Amino acid sequence: MNVRGVQIMVLRAPAESAGADLAVTEQEILSQADGLPPEARLRSAYAAGLVEGVVRKLESVALEAVGISRGVSPVISAKILAQEAIRVARTGDASLTRVILCCPDEKAFRSFEKTIRGYVRHFLDALIWGPFVTVDAIIEVESGVVLIERSNPPLGFALPGGFVDYGESLEEAVVREAREETGLELKDLEQFHTYSDPRRDPRFHTITTVFHARAEGAPRAGDDAAAARVVPVSEIPGLSFAFDHRQVLLEWAKKRGALP
Repeated sequence: MNVRGVQIMVLRAPAESAGADLAVTEQEILSQADGLPPEARLRSAYAAGLVEGVVRKLESVALEAVGISRGVSPVISAKILAQEAIRVARTGDASLTRVILCCPDEKAFRSFEKTIRGYVRHFLDALIWGPFVTVDAIIEVESGVVLIERSNPPLGFALPGGFVDYGESLEEAVVREAREETGLELKDLEQFHTYSDPRRDPRFHTITTVFHARAEGAPRAGDDAAAARVVPVSEIPGLSFAFDHRQVLLEWAKKRGALP
């Protein structure tokens, strides 16, 4: 199973016999814990092993299921391991090419393997395809609202915004996108509304959170914006917009009392 160039493998053997550059064994984890570790501690131990592999620029790490022989469900153990393996592979910037998930317990292995394969397959077949998370900014300046003209389809006027990067908060994303597309620094940032109609974006199912903010200065088009301009609120109804941005702006303007 390949996630962004990382092979996630399942092995019925102890981690130390998997032939990996680094083996995180059950005994090592239990020796650091007072008895059987709870989920958060177990997850942290698996994550630490993967991070060590990334930091040391290793090509392979083997992680051993902990506690199955002591009553921990192989399904629960498998899901935690799969989640941590996907998480490190998802970043796409590590030297790791193999993550080997090990379960030496013969009775539990079938359930363990089935769960991991099913979980990773669900991630690849369903979760990875969205809905996608985006942000948009209603930026007020002295003479109106900042809009961009899109250089890529769907064409038309639009609010500055874009896709949220992995590991980025909504607030960080909207500040970054505004800077990249208009050159403006946002202040007094507030959430306005979230729009989730599956038809709002003709490309994909996207869910956007719209922010309201203020800025100073003149916008300068950047990134994938063909142009950036300031539009008086009164002109908004007559413009041709991409996505549902006319609806967004009209709802915002009506709430502000700027349009009847």
